[in-house]
Amino acid sequence: QVQLVESGGGLVQAGGSLRLSCAASGRTFTNYAMGWFRQAPGKERDIVAAISWSGMSTYYADSVKGRFTIARDNAKNKVYLQMNDLQPEDTAGYYCAGRTAQAMGITLDEYDYWGQGTQVTVSS
Repeated sequence: QVQLVESGGGLVQAGGSLRLSCAASGRTFTNYAMGWFRQAPGKERDIVAAISWSGMSTYYADSVKGRFTIARDNAKNKVYLQMNDLQPEDTAGYYCAGRTAQAMGITLDEYDYWGQGTQVTVSS
């Protein structure tokens, strides 16, 4: 079993940047596809980005394409989400998730392990 802990959230002005980190423990996650999800108040939790176990394939929601980048460093057991040109509509709790499969998943039910979340708030 893998435990995930997010960090790096905070307050930022529109147009600013943040980098979220997800640290994994309990077992190396080289065989896990990983994803980032977000959930705003009153909204469903939706996919932001995903990366395959090898890191060779990535997926991005249309709303963040060109602004966000997902990456992983398996030697450090970490997954990152670089967020650039942040906008108020990006305000949400951000959650990292792991899937015990090589292929990426884009829905909530496809992931097996979840972090506690980190808050990102973007002001205008």
